Amino acid sequence: MNYASSPSIAAQHEPAALRKVFGENLRALCAQHPSVAGICRELKINRTQFNRYLSGESFPRPDVLSQICHYFGVDARILLEPINSLKARNIDLLNHPVLSGFFGSGPVHVDDKIFPSGFYRFVRRSFIDDDQFVLGLVYVKRDAGYTFLRGYEPRDALRMQGLSTHPQSREYRGMVMRQEDGIMAIVSHRNSMSCSFNFLTQETSFQSNLWEGYATRTTREQVTGRRATRMVYEYIGHDTAAVMKSARQAGLVPQEDVAPFHIRLLRLEQEFR
Repeated sequence: MNYASSPSIAAQHEPAALRKVFGENLRALCAQHPSVAGICRELKINRTQFNRYLSGESFPRPDVLSQICHYFGVDARILLEPINSLKARNIDLLNHPVLSGFFGSGPVHVDDKIFPSGFYRFVRRSFIDDDQFVLGLVYVKRDAGYTFLRGYEPRDALRMQGLSTHPQSREYRGMVMRQEDGIMAIVSHRNSMSCSFNFLTQETSFQSNLWEGYATRTTREQVTGRRATRMVYEYIGHDTAAVMKSARQAGLVPQEDVAPFHIRLLRLEQEFR
């Protein structure tokens, strides 16, 4: 059956009807965010033109439609069907209606300019031994509109705690989300055996490839050991030589083996609060 033989279906796909559906859907999606102006800035779409989309006066170009769909975590069916009848492109906890406006596509969308994909080396004070520092290497990548993080715990750090050094036990993965003043990452070992929360903000007084913040671990309060400590990330991108060097250096090291500008950012003389 073609549209010409079915007036009702054809009418539903008239440009005016499509613009109306799209405008209503776009208004519903925008209602989950603090401001339309902020959405326009992030999408780099002229506010006047965006208002025309909202009012059903015009359609976006295919490339702009793709950008809008990617931002809100939906697909091109927003041209055809009411938003409340659509299933989210990625059905998961962050897209659940209960969390709408709190997590969802806004915080999950981490611009590559804010936190680029590629390799990072990081340093933080050991949670177990104040005289030791953890040097590590993580890989950040984008997939399906999300930003993911992956790395491996140093073997010697696990040995100190009497834990398995098998690769599956050492591996951790996390999801990166945008915050008002930086980014956060929720990181977990396999089967959520242990987790951590990381917060980072870009440091600009040294170099543009540095982020400073802190890491916390999910563990009971104990007499010994830390549950939170400052951390520094340095972006090394896809520089093979730098990646291999960082991989060889990864592990527990004394302070003298930590780069001086990293030590300065860790502010060891100040208690973390």
